[in-house]
Amino acid sequence: MKITKLEKKKRLYLMELDNQQTSYITEDTIVRFMLSKDKVVSKEELTEIQAFAQFSYGKNLALYHLSFKARTEKEVREYLKKYELDEKITSQVIANLKEDNWINDRQYAYSVINANQLSGDKGPYVLIQKLSQKGIAKSTIEDVLMDFDFSEVAQRVAEKLLKKYTGKLPARALQDKIIQNLTNKGFSYSDAKKAFDDLDSQVDQETTQELIFKELDKQYTKYARKYEGYELKQRLTQVLARKGYDFSDIASALREYL
Repeated sequence: MKITKLEKKKRLYLMELDNQQTSYITEDTIVRFMLSKDKVVSKEELTEIQAFAQFSYGKNLALYHLSFKARTEKEVREYLKKYELDEKITSQVIANLKEDNWINDRQYAYSVINANQLSGDKGPYVLIQKLSQKGIAKSTIEDVLMDFDFSEVAQRVAEKLLKKYTGKLPARALQDKIIQNLTNKGFSYSDAKKAFDDLDSQVDQETTQELIFKELDKQYTKYARKYEGYELKQRLTQVLARKGYDFSDIASALREYL
């Protein structure tokens, strides 16, 4: 069979043979097999050319996708699926890219976790979930996590939350709020509790008193319409306890207020 045409079509080249057979091939294929017009190729050579052209096309697509940012193996596979490549070809492309370190799930996990250490706010459990969704093996993620200490991240998040809620919540409610936020972000309860305990500043007693009297002003107006005496005191105690105030602070405030 003889090549009768090699014509560029955007990213690919159209190769026509004298038996009317056509194939789309990459520039890498032309270079690898030294193809040119009027070159004679055997049936076996054509099969090899077509297989390499598919591999080269898939690799070029993957490298284009990877040129914007690092991707996991799963992300590259999903991208190549859009182009309906043969699964065998896709696997060959992935294997080649992994060999050349274009795809490295462990390195990807390390980069994400390290970036979180520097400026993020996620704990290990959330990171495991997010990286698992990108197709990285849980064992790989957990192995990488062993290189990191999350105490500084937890402390940074706790300090930020303290600034946000100080003056708005009493001490007990503030502690519950900060610990709950930290656990929601993927930190263990023990790490969250330690981060709170290590905070340099706490809500002082004066701030608590200001908050509790402000709350009493609001709740007294509401409950004094229906209750009085012991029943009023009980109602106010219950509502303040639900707001996160300690019973000792509530009792002290009510002695002064009522």
